[in-house]
Amino acid sequence: MLYLGLAIIASALVSTVMRLSEGKVKNNMGMFVANYTVCSLLSLLFMDSMDFGRVETKAGVAVCLGLFSGILYLTNFVLLQQNIRKNGVVMAATFMKLGVLIPTLMAIIIFREQPGFLQILGVGLAIAAIIIIHFEKENAEVSRYQFLLIVLLLVSGFADSMANIYDKLGSAELKDHYLLLTFLAAGVCAFILWIKEKQKLCIWDVLAGICIGIPNYFSSRFLLLALHHLPAVIVYPAYSVVTIAVISVAGVVVFKEKLSRKKLVAITLIFLAMALLNL
Repeated sequence: MLYLGLAIIASALVSTVMRLSEGKVKNNMGMFVANYTVCSLLSLLFMDSMDFGRVETKAGVAVCLGLFSGILYLTNFVLLQQNIRKNGVVMAATFMKLGVLIPTLMAIIIFREQPGFLQILGVGLAIAAIIIIHFEKENAEVSRYQFLLIVLLLVSGFADSMANIYDKLGSAELKDHYLLLTFLAAGVCAFILWIKEKQKLCIWDVLAGICIGIPNYFSSRFLLLALHHLPAVIVYPAYSVVTIAVISVAGVVVFKEKLSRKKLVAITLIFLAMALLNL
């Protein structure tokens, strides 16, 4: 449970720091390059050896899953930042963590982990919350922004699923290699987009990237370690609901965000859903 708790703290810090950096960061891709550079350096720091040969049969799994995971990570971060700007940190973080439905369902359907009745009920409540928020009657522009929340949920869910997929198919000895390849792939993609956009880099871009990169790395590392010791159907819901709670408190208390009645109802349903999924 220690690894799970540390993963939750680190994940909440990522969204909070991104919210604090709003208005100061001028070049998003520059910030992402700094973020993934820090993550890659930390991966190297915690790596025992660069040698893939120790587990030759699993090296290909680490490489393929790491590279694909990196692309998903960058896409997830871009969507998270867009949603924070358009929908606020509470809704963005809530839907990002609601992506837990994907790895939870994957653990049940593909990896044959058995849920109970309450966990099935939790999935139903989570879907109801999505419907309530998505079909809230607002202007067309806001509705378009709300659609970004659904996209964030899907991408975040698949990105989180990669840790469980690697835990089941890969080697524990190569977990640091997997993380390094994930962050390197995301960093290279961010660097290419940064060069393409031809944006200048300012000190705030670098500082924000560093501050995000540290909790970002540890969130991924501790989540992978938690999955190695606990079932995915327990890890993912707990990881999500507590992170949502921390970020929601920060959004309302620190950032003074206001939520409509329907959104409050939806978030309440999400809390209940995540709690049921964790039983």
